[in-house]
Amino acid sequence: MGLLKLRKNKKYNYTPRFYDDKGEGSPFKMKHKFDAYRKTVGGNAGFKTKINNALDDLKNNPDREANRRILIIVGILILVFLFIIDFDLSIFFSN
Repeated sequence: MGLLKLRKNKKYNYTPRFYDDKGEGSPFKMKHKFDAYRKTVGGNAGFKTKINNALDDLKNNPDREANRRILIIVGILILVFLFIIDFDLSIFFSN
């Protein structure tokens, strides 16, 4: 009956249905789609190197309109937030 014996866990020999055709790497590894095109992903570099890589990516980004659009959206959200908390914007303008 096994009153004093512990039950053993079941073991499964699982192989994924859709495996990398070339057999490279683990099929369970999660990898971002654009990691191969970025300098900032991977490697444990120093803080200065990380900042320099991020600035290089920003400068060499071919999609300048996306950066401008993000800045405009952030600016509008900041103004909406300031309006909600009733911040007095007149301190920035001289009479």
